[in-house]
Amino acid sequence: MFAICYGYDLLEPFVDTQTMQIHHDKHHAAYVTNLNSALEKHPEIEGKSLEALLMDLNAVPAEFRTAVRNHGGGTWNHDLFWLVMAPKAGGEPQGGLATAISIAFGDYSSFKAEFEKAAMGRFGSGWAWLVKKGSGLAVDSTANQDNPLSDGLIPLLALDVWEHAYYLKYQNRRAEYVGNWWNVVNWTEVSHRYSAK
Repeated sequence: MFAICYGYDLLEPFVDTQTMQIHHDKHHAAYVTNLNSALEKHPEIEGKSLEALLMDLNAVPAEFRTAVRNHGGGTWNHDLFWLVMAPKAGGEPQGGLATAISIAFGDYSSFKAEFEKAAMGRFGSGWAWLVKKGSGLAVDSTANQDNPLSDGLIPLLALDVWEHAYYLKYQNRRAEYVGNWWNVVNWTEVSHRYSAK
């Protein structure tokens, strides 16, 4: 499981300490535990990375596929989620990522509006994503713990819109959570991921 490299309290006031602790130590940990339990029963896929498994779910044995999709997706999605947040972050992307966002969406404000629409439009639990799609960028949304890797896309930025990600602080005010979340986006990490893929 990815260890958060900043204190649980350091995303305050935008993401509260108690939510961070429960989200990481309970929810994320449960995905990791359940995935590892399933992996132990399927030694034939030993040595494959989680990313490789998610990229080709059809190659995963049928009796194990749901566990990889749900628990593997939950593990991978949260690993990225913690990375793309940081204390004293926010602002706007710079460099090549900023240029790519302008090409794909017109400008940063238009990208933000489309991303927020994906986050708010996700019925029930799921995720909003900025992804690399071919040579450009796109906004995506997935249900539950599904991952854009399974659709041939490369995730760069992830926002968890499951209620456990925000309900203690924001209750049913998902829009407020989504709006405040931009204050902790780690654009340095997102830019690094964009340049590396």
